[in-house]
This record gives sequence, C-alpha cells and structure tokens, in this order.
Amino acid sequence: MRSNEMLQQAINTYDEVVSLPNVPSDLIKLSLKREADRQQFLGRMRGSLVTLQKLVQLFPGETSFKNDLGVGYLLIGDNSNAKKVYEEVLSLAPNDGFAKVHYGFILKAENKIAESIPYLQEGLESGDPGTDDGRFYFHLGDALQRMGDKEAYKWYELGYQRGHFASVWQRSLYNVKGLKAQPWWTARETGYTELVKSLEKNWKLIRDEGLAVMDKKRSLFLPEDENLREKGDWSQFTLWQQGRKNENACKSVPKTCALLEGFPEATGCRRGQIKYSIMHPGTHVWPHTGPTNCRLRMHLGLVVPKEGCRIRCAQENRDWEEGKVLIFDDSFEHEVWQDAESYRLIFIVDVWHPELTAQQRRTLPAI
Repeated sequence: MRSNEMLQQAINTYDEVVSLPNVPSDLIKLSLKREADRQQFLGRMRGSLVTLQKLVQLFPGETSFKNDLGVGYLLIGDNSNAKKVYEEVLSLAPNDGFAKVHYGFILKAENKIAESIPYLQEGLESGDPGTDDGRFYFHLGDALQRMGDKEAYKWYELGYQRGHFASVWQRSLYNVKGLKAQPWWTARETGYTELVKSLEKNWKLIRDEGLAVMDKKRSLFLPEDENLREKGDWSQFTLWQQGRKNENACKSVPKTCALLEGFPEATGCRRGQIKYSIMHPGTHVWPHTGPTNCRLRMHLGLVVPKEGCRIRCAQENRDWEEGKVLIFDDSFEHEVWQDAESYRLIFIVDVWHPELTAQQRRTLPAI
C-alpha cells in the first residue's frame, strides 16, 4: 500500500513481539530481522543497528546475525566496529565467506591492499550467500592490479559473466542499461558540439583564470582524495559537484563559471563534476573505473608539456593538446602517466550521457 505510516506500525509491532511472554525463538529472530530490514528501507540506519545489536545479544551463537550487524555498521560508515564484528565471526567460523568478503573490503578501504586479497578471493570462491556482489569483484580486481597481478582480469571476466559489469573493461556499478558504450567519443557523437566549441574557443580564458588561482591561493587546489594515485602529486579545484555550483570557488574564476552556465548537460550533471586538475611530474594514477555509465568526461588541455603525459582508456592511449577537448567514458578502465619535466593543467567537464532522457536526468540520484 506504499504507506510509510503502515510501515512504521509494522516496525513497532515487530518490536512488541520480542517483549511478549513465551514467544518461540524462531519468531523473535524473524521479527527482529524483518524490523531491521524495514528500518533500513526507511533509511533509519541507526535504529536498524540497535535492532541488529539486540539480535546478536539474544542469539550470540548465530554468526549470520553478527554478519548482518557488520553490514549495519558499514551502512553508517563505522568501519572500525564492522571490522571488529567480522574478526569475531572469523574467529568463530574461519570459513565464513560472507565475513571474509566484508573483512577484505574493509582492509582494502584501509589501504591494506595485499592483506585484503586473500579474504576477498576466498570469500568469493566460497559461493556463500551474499558474496556474489559486484563490489567484491571490483575491489579484488583493483587490489590485484595494484599488486601488479594479471589475475585481476580473470576476476573482472568472472564479474562480467555473473552480470555485475557491462564488460571486462567497463566496470562501473551504478548504471542505466542499454546506453551506448565505447571508451572514446567525438564531439559529434555526443551531440554536445556547442559546449566543445565554447571550451575550445575560450580555452585561454579558462587557463588564465585557473593559473591565477594556482598563483594566489594554491590551497584552493585540494589533493585528489580517492586513493587513485600510486605516486606523485595531483590536485583539483572543483567548481560544480553533483550538479551543485560551488559559489565560493566560482568567485575566483567568474568568467569560466559564467561560460558554463549556458550548458545544463554539464552544470546539471548530478553524477559528475566540473573542475581544474593539476598533475605534477612523477605522478602515476592506478588503472581505475568511474562509478557510473551515466556520464561522459571531457578533458580540455590548458597547460600540456610537449611529451611525457598520456592517458589510456580501455586499450587505447591518447595525448592531451592545449586548447583541444578529449572525450572519454570514464566507466571504462583508464590510467594516467605524468612523466614530463613540468606540471600539466587540464579542465574537466562531466556531462550527462547523451542517450539519457530528460526524465532520467531529473530523477537519477546523485553520485
């Protein structure tokens, strides 16, 4: 009946079951599990956590409830308590695949790359319920790649076969099915020719405003924070994030922001960003995949050293050129090398995938 009021009544009733006399333990388990599930459905993660804690207290010997509690902690971003829960599960049940994949996932989030691999791998190989999830294939492959292990592609292939990835190369997890998929795009193919023309025509203006920010307020450029660098120095200055304009940032580059206002495919792209990106010599960005197939990424070259800078998307390398736009789909695996003598400055503009409908652009949740 799609009524939140009724759902709340159900949650209250599940809760009451536990305090009734002589309730069979199976009914208590079912009631509390359903209560926690419905609380999560309503976005009440902390309430759900309390319910899951109650389940674990009442039935301390059941590892499946501890596993659910670990997920409850992960849902509120409390990785350290989730980690303790999975350590406890693995001490009681060393072969629990569900606990293994989640424990490996947490280790990788802590940047303990080598340590995470056996947990993720053994957890996936167990085939236990709840382990066949695209995120675990994604993170196991990524960890193996960072260790220089070509086995990564075996797991990407398996993830693709299980239906988690669009292809071995295109491994985004937040997708709209059926969108045209190719690593590199031309301006004409995107249909956003006016935006590309405008960026290329005004590239010096965009460059000069960016350089002025670099000169005056280097602190406005923040280090890349997604743990994508193997080594080096890579910073970004963001103007739009998830379709929201950063008014403060735009005060420093007013002409650039004014120029973009006329292109809602970029400023309204809630699954992307618009930003300056500076990369210093000696930087290598790990092979990685963006989160969604719903956007394309434009790179406008602003300050590009003559040689030593390149980007690979899928199996093809390209070079940046000053005043020219490169367009690629960052849901495909890509990698960047900066081995030049001086810094590289580009301007990044994400746009909605051209095949998304107006309705989809309005309703897709932000990333």
